[in-house]
Amino acid sequence: MNPGLARPMIKNIAFFGDANIPKGDSVYQDAYNLAKTLAKKGFAIVNGGGPGVMNAATQGAESVNGETISVTFTPSDAPGYEGRYLGNVTDEEIVTTNYIERMFKLLEHGDMFVIFKGGSGTLSELGTAWVLAKLYFGHHKPFILYGRFWEEIIDVLRKNLNLDREELSVFEICENETQVVDAIFKFEKKLETVDHSKHCKVCAGKAFTL
Repeated sequence: MNPGLARPMIKNIAFFGDANIPKGDSVYQDAYNLAKTLAKKGFAIVNGGGPGVMNAATQGAESVNGETISVTFTPSDAPGYEGRYLGNVTDEEIVTTNYIERMFKLLEHGDMFVIFKGGSGTLSELGTAWVLAKLYFGHHKPFILYGRFWEEIIDVLRKNLNLDREELSVFEICENETQVVDAIFKFEKKLETVDHSKHCKVCAGKAFTL
């Protein structure tokens, strides 16, 4: 593990995003560079063990000897799922038996999440992270939406759905590494003002297990 700042509340950061994004894509590069930056600061990088954004996260962290964790699932009857990518080799691999278990294990092992551009799978991960943040608000796991395009998406949801102030406060939209680091410190300060002693299972992520 790379030495860095000790994080009392946020240690593991999970990356979500498109599995089909190639290495030359700007989204891949953003994920790689952000993982590298966060790993330098001592954060562990968690992802689903697949290609695209997931592989970018691993490669970025590994480039500076950062700590990496993958949560994988190898399907036999899900042709629409990318599965485990052999090139995405992490320090620790957690093997699951189905897609739903994999998603909840990713949510369990991340203390916060960074969500890049993706498809319906990324959307399901966003929705689940969001509803858990609402349910456990105050003891929740915050997330970051990476990319300015999220502003338009969130604006449409805000105008057309019944979202309250708390739901809209559990995430930040960021478009560069500096903003992400600032958001992490901001979230951490908020979490440190709350007494989590009676909610240790939530803080540890155990409330997210199936």
